[in-house]
Amino acid sequence: MRGQLSRLAALAGPVYVELLSGVIASVIGTLWVAGLGGTAVAAVTLAGTVENLLLGLVLVVSSGTSVRLSRALGAGDHEEAARTTRAAWRLCLVGSLALAVPGFLLRDRLAAAFLDGEAAARAAEYLAVAFPAFALFFAQRVADELFKGTGDTRTPMRIALLSNALLLVLDPLLILGPGPLPALGVTGAALALAASRAVALAVTLRLRPRTGGAAGGVGSAALRILRAGAPFGLDFSARMAVGTAQLGLVAGFGVAAVAGYGIGYRLLLVATMAFYAVRQAAALRAAHLAGAGARSALGALRRATVRFAALLGAGTAALSAALAAPLTSLFTDDPAVAAQSVGFLRMAALYLLPYALVVALGGVHQATGAGRPLVLAVLLGLGAQLGSSAGLAGPLGVNGVWLGQAVGAVTQLALLLVLTRRRPVPATVRRTRTLRPVE
Repeated sequence: MRGQLSRLAALAGPVYVELLSGVIASVIGTLWVAGLGGTAVAAVTLAGTVENLLLGLVLVVSSGTSVRLSRALGAGDHEEAARTTRAAWRLCLVGSLALAVPGFLLRDRLAAAFLDGEAAARAAEYLAVAFPAFALFFAQRVADELFKGTGDTRTPMRIALLSNALLLVLDPLLILGPGPLPALGVTGAALALAASRAVALAVTLRLRPRTGGAAGGVGSAALRILRAGAPFGLDFSARMAVGTAQLGLVAGFGVAAVAGYGIGYRLLLVATMAFYAVRQAAALRAAHLAGAGARSALGALRRATVRFAALLGAGTAALSAALAAPLTSLFTDDPAVAAQSVGFLRMAALYLLPYALVVALGGVHQATGAGRPLVLAVLLGLGAQLGSSAGLAGPLGVNGVWLGQAVGAVTQLALLLVLTRRRPVPATVRRTRTLRPVE
C-alpha cells in the first residue's frame, strides 16, 4: 500500500497546485473588479456562476477522457488510446459550439434574468467576450485531461500557473487602463481571461502528447467517454445546485450571515481543493490499474486513498476549528460578520472528514465503473443535507444550516460504503494483464 500511497501523493500534489492557483487568481481578479463598484462585481459574479454551471457539462467530457485514456494505456491498448484522444477533441468541438453559440446570442436575456439596469448591461458586455472564448476553456480542460490520462499531472499544473500568472498581469492593465492604455472595465476582465487562456492553450497544444493508431471507432469511443464522465458531471452539478439552495437558507439570516459564509467558504476552498486533487489522482490510478487487470493493486489503492483522505480530512477539521478566529480576522473587522465566519468554520470541522472520504473514494469508484452507486449516494446525501438544514435552522438558527452539512456528508459516506461494499470486480478488470506503473 505504501507504493500506491506515494504514487497517489505524487499525482495529487501538482493537481492541488493547479486548482489552488485558479482559486487565488480568481480572488485577486475580483479585487481588481471591486474597484469599479458593485455593479461590476455583480456582473462578473454572474458570469462566473454561469461558467460554473457549464463546467458540469465540460467535466463529463474532460473527466471521461482522462479515465478512458488511462484505462486504455493501462491495458496496453494504444489503438483505443488514439481513438479516445480523437473522440475527446470532437466532443470538445461539438460541446463548445452547442454551449457558446446559444449563450452568445442570448447573453442579454441571460443577464436581464438575474440583474437589472447597469449591472445587467455590464454582465452582457462580459458575456459577449466570455461565450465566444468558452471554446478556449473547454479545449484547455480536454488537453489537461489528456496529459493526466498518461499519468502526467505536472504539465497541466505548469500550464495553469502560466495562465494564472498572465491573468494577474493582464487584469489591472485591461480593467483599469493605467497610462496610455484604455480602461475597459468588465470587458477588460473578460478579455484578460480570454487572452491568458489563449496563450496557455497555445503552449499546451505545442506540448501535447502524440498518439497514433487506427481512425475507426471514434463514435463508440465518444460514447465511452460520456459514460465514464457522466458521474463526475452529475456529482459536480448536484453539489452546485445544493450549494445555491444552501446560500438561500443562509440569506434568511441576514447580510452578516451571507458575508461570513462567503469568507469562511473561501478559506475552506484552500483545504477542500486538496480533497478534489486526491480524487483526480485516485481516478487516474484506478483507471490505469483496472485496464491492466491489477485487482490486488486496486484494493491497495482503495486503502491508500482512504488513509490519505482521512489524514487530510482530520487535519483540515482540526485546523478549521483551531484557526477559525485568526484566519477570519485577516478578512474582516466587522464583529457580526466575523462571528458568522468563525461559527461556520468551527461547525465545518464536523463534516470535513466524511466529506474528504466521499470525494476521494469517489475517484476510485467512478474510474472502475461504480459511478451509479456513487451518484445515488451523493444525491440522497445532499437531499438529507437540504432537509436537515431547513429543519434545524428553525430551532438552531444559522448553526442548524451548518449542522445540516455534517448530516449530509455522513449520510453520503454511509450510503457509499453500503452501496459499494459487496460490489464485484468489474469485468473490465482482467486478471492476466501485467501492470505497468504510472510514473
